[in-house]
This record gives sequence, structure tokens and C-alpha cells, in this order.
Amino acid sequence: QVQLVESGGGSVQEGDSLTLSCTFSTYANMRYILGWFRQVPGKEREGVAAIDRADRTVVADSLKGRVTISKNNANNTLWLQINSLKPEDTAMYYCAQEMGSEFYSDDDARRKLAAGMYAYWGRGTQVTVSS
Repeated sequence: QVQLVESGGGSVQEGDSLTLSCTFSTYANMRYILGWFRQVPGKEREGVAAIDRADRTVVADSLKGRVTISKNNANNTLWLQINSLKPEDTAMYYCAQEMGSEFYSDDDARRKLAAGMYAYWGRGTQVTVSS
């Protein structure tokens, strides 16, 4: 059973940094990809960053330079560090996982920043940035 549990959200000030965590599931020798997404009410879920089993990463163009995605395979923890937070970063942040997948190229990685590529989702953690 694939389970994802996010934590680390909260209320912060503009300019602060925040690191979100997500525990995920793996199965021996199975490929997978993990992604961070965010959503505000009334808008589509937006891809933030993603990483595959081999630690290849992709970050949304609009967030490059402020966001780092990483994971620890020993304890199945995924992280998202966001620096220089802005009020427009306010959203519910979700982690997601798709089994049996990986990044085959840079273009393929960017394509897998789409929410529809992921079957398993956590419940989300709220991030609120005040100016």
C-alpha cells in the first residue's frame, strides 16, 4: 500500500525559508517518481518539482533558483526546500508518487511535472506566507 504523509507547513513571513517533508513508500527494485505540487482554491494543481529513484530532478521554470527537491532513501523521506518565500507561494502543498516510472530525459522529466502523471497523493500541508 502506497502512503504519503506531508508535514512542515505553517505560517511564515515573506523572505523566510521553509522545508516540507513527505514520507513515501517503496518496493524492492521498483522504479518510482515523486513530485511536489501546490494548489490554491479555484486553480489547477501546479507542479513544483519532482525527483526519480535515481535522484534526477526537475523544478518548475517559475521556481528555479528558489526551490530544491531531495530525498533520503534510507528513511523514505522526500523534502522540498523553498527559499525567499513570497505571498504568492501561499498554497496547499502535496507530495505525490507514481510507481514504475523514471525520468528518461530532461523533456520527459518536465512532462512528469503534471499532476495527471501521479496515482498516489498525500493529504497536503498548508503554507501561508504573509507580507
